[in-house]
Order: sequence, then structure tokens, then C-alpha cells
Amino acid sequence: MRPATTTTTSEETMKIGFIGLGMMGSGMASNLQKAGHDLVVHDLTRQAASKHLNAGATWADSPKAVAEACDLVFTSLPTPADVQRVGTGENGLVEGFRKGAAWFDLSTNAVDVVRSLHATFAEKGIDFLDAPVSGGPRGANSGKLAIWVGGDQAVFDKYHAVLSAMGDQAVYIGPIGAGSIAKLVHNATSATMTVVLSEVFTMGIKAGVEPLSLFAAVRQGATGRSRTFDRLADHFLTGSYDPADFALRLLHKDVSLACQLARDVQVPMRLTNMALMELTEALNRGWGARDSRVGSLLQQERAGIPPIAVTPDKIKAVLQPDTK
Repeated sequence: MRPATTTTTSEETMKIGFIGLGMMGSGMASNLQKAGHDLVVHDLTRQAASKHLNAGATWADSPKAVAEACDLVFTSLPTPADVQRVGTGENGLVEGFRKGAAWFDLSTNAVDVVRSLHATFAEKGIDFLDAPVSGGPRGANSGKLAIWVGGDQAVFDKYHAVLSAMGDQAVYIGPIGAGSIAKLVHNATSATMTVVLSEVFTMGIKAGVEPLSLFAAVRQGATGRSRTFDRLADHFLTGSYDPADFALRLLHKDVSLACQLARDVQVPMRLTNMALMELTEALNRGWGARDSRVGSLLQQERAGIPPIAVTPDKIKAVLQPDTK
């Protein structure tokens, strides 16, 4: 029988399993070691773990062996299939864990997969939490990393100090799957913004403005000066579109002019034209004098969700800078 593992939420160190030492996992695992934790590691090849082994980590030949050695395991893997294989495949974690253990999956995973794994491991008395991260390899190395956790809040609280050794923004989001949903919303936003920025900038450049000058100009505008998601706070989250900060009819006019310019210089702008269609539909609802973001109500209708109405004081609490 192996000795019991220390499971503490304080600054004390403990034995932790880590599987997946790629571009993201490597930095996170190193930060756990820098915090003094004793790591048991596994990857497809021992060579992938060489840095961590040289720093004192112990190698395990399989996920099962990692689980046998540790009551807390982190995984950072490329795909949902990889997470399932490590969890429930041959020599998987499920074969090695004992009751009361906890598994945090740091991968960007499918919501149905994390919910299924949560149910499977719960039957065996093991806590599974989805904990995807955001910050890229640079953030994984520096510790400036968001970790969005879904699952049992008591388990999150129990291991918060360990999570904080890897990321400076380890936060509990909600029930199982909530962390993955937040990550998918974030990354889908990033992908869409990249496409639309490419559209409008190529239009501006082809219309005659030098790229760096165009960039320097627009980043000082209202959109450029605000944090991306903070734009949801004033109207979308409160559900209040009156009085208008900037009237819908005026934004419709501006985007119409932009699309006309794009046609003049023969630059396709697929997403921008779709945005214009959305503004037109909102205008046809008779909302021209309301705030330009009132078109968000159309998407809420299509999504079949109740109208969003968060009180301003709750929004303000989220917007407050972290003073810890």
C-alpha cells in the first residue's frame, strides 16, 4: 500500500501528477516545481519531460502509474480524444486513482466530453474538473495565465493555492463544463475578430492609408481604447439600450459607407456585410434611435434565451480592478 498523499490548500507543498508537457503543459508544470511541489510526470516520450526530470520530477510509465502515485493530477492535452484516452483508456487514470482523488483537465475540451468524464469519475468517488487556460505559451511560462474552472467549487477552493502557482487568474466559473464554455466563447471571439479586422484593414489599406498609420489611428478610437469584452457591460449585460450612446441609425449609415468603400476598391468583406444585415434588421424593427448595440436583442431571440438583465452593481463588481 502506498503512503497517503498530503492534500493541502495552504502554501505547503504536495505530490502532484502532471500529464502532457507540450508548449502549454511544460511551463505550467515548471511553475508547480518552482513553487516547491513534487511532480510525477508522464508524456508520450520521456524526452518531452527531460527538463522536469532534471529539475527533480519523477517519471511514470503510464497515466495509471501517475494516478497511483498522486491524489491530484493535472492534464494538458491536444484534443478531447487524448483526454478520454488518458482518463479511461488502457492504463488510464481511472485504473490508478483511489477514492477522494482529484483530476483537473487544463486542456481546451468538448463540453460533452468533460461532463461525461465528470459523471464517470464521480461514480468512483473521484473529482473531475474542467480547467482550460488562456494566455498562450508565454503566459504558461510566466504564470500570467487565466484558469477557468468548472466543477465542484469546494474542490476548486481546496486546490486554489496549487492552481495559483500556475496562473495569476485562477477563477471558479460554475458547474462542470462552465470552464470549457468560457474558453470556447473566448477563442471563438478571438477567431472572429481576427477575420473581421483583416477585412476592414485590407479595405482601409487598399483605399489608400498606410498600414501603420491606419493602425495608429483606429486604436485611439472608442473601440480601440476599450477592453474587448468590456463592451458588453454598458448595454448587452444590462439589457438597457436607451438612451443611446450612439444611435443605431448612425452606425447603420457608417457601416453602409464602409461596405460601399469596400465595393469601390474591390475588397470582399463577408463578415462586415453580415453585420450590416444585422443592423438593417434591427433598423427595420423601428430601433433606429436606440443604442447601436440594440441588435444584440435579435440574437437573444434567435438563441431562445430570456432577455439579459444584469444589475449594474453586479457588473461593476466584475469590472473593479483586482486589488489583492
